[in-house]
Amino acid sequence: MNGFRKILQGIYFVYACLLFLILMIPAALITLIVSPLGPIRGGNLIYKACGIWADIWFPIVGIIPSKTGYKVPAKGAEYVYVANHISWLDAAIVVKTFRHPMRPLGKAEVGKIPIFGFIYRKAVVMVDRSNPEARHKSVQRLKSVLRKGVSILVFPEGTFNETHLPLAPFYDGAFRIAIETGTPIKPVLLLDTYDRMPYESNFSLNPGRCRVVFMDEIPVIGLKNEDVAVLRDKTHQLMAEALIQVQASWIASKLNDNI
Repeated sequence: MNGFRKILQGIYFVYACLLFLILMIPAALITLIVSPLGPIRGGNLIYKACGIWADIWFPIVGIIPSKTGYKVPAKGAEYVYVANHISWLDAAIVVKTFRHPMRPLGKAEVGKIPIFGFIYRKAVVMVDRSNPEARHKSVQRLKSVLRKGVSILVFPEGTFNETHLPLAPFYDGAFRIAIETGTPIKPVLLLDTYDRMPYESNFSLNPGRCRVVFMDEIPVIGLKNEDVAVLRDKTHQLMAEALIQVQASWIASKLNDNI
C-alpha cells in the first residue's frame, strides 16, 4: 500500500508541477508586456496576473485556500504584513489570498528559477541577505513602496522555521520599517502549507485545505526606533500563542503535550 501511495504521490506531484509551469507562461508574457509601466503600476498588474494564475492552479490541483479575519484595507491604508514561513508553498498562497496591491520581500536566489524567476524578480522586492549593501537597498525600496500606497509583506523569520517551535526568532527589519514609516503591523498565520508541502521535502506536495488567518493589526503610533525590539517581541508572542492554540502541525509534540 505504501508503494502504491508513493506512486500516486509522484504522479500528482508531476501533474501539479507541469500545470504550475504551463500556467506561468501566460503570466510571464503579461509580465514582459507591463514591466515598462514601472515598479508600481506595472508591478500591481503583474501581481494581479499572479492572482489569476493562483485562481486557476489551486482548484485544479485540489488545494483549497481559505482566509479568516480578512478585511480589505481602506484606500490609502497600508500594512507591513508579517507571516510565518514554513513551506515552499507559502509564496503561492500569498498571491492567492492577498488580493490588493502588495509587495513581498523575497530571497534573491529564487529569481534564478526559469520562467517563475522572471515573474518573481518583477513582483517582489528581492534581498540578498549575505550582502549588507543589498539589504540596505531592499529596505529603502520597501519604504518607497509603502510611501506610494502599496503594502509590503515580510517573513521576519528570514527563512524556513526548522526549529519545531511555533516560530523561529524574528529579525528586526519589518518592525523597524513599520516604526520609521508609521505603518501598522498586520500579523498573518499560514497554517496548513506545511501539511501540503513541508520544507523537508519538495516532492511531498499534496491536496487539501490551506488556512490563512489575518490577525488584528498592531499600531505603531508613538513608537520610536528604540522600541523596535518591543514591537518585534510583542508580535512574535501574539503569533506564537495563536499557532499553539490552533496546534500547528509543525510544533513538536512534546510542546503540545505541555500546553
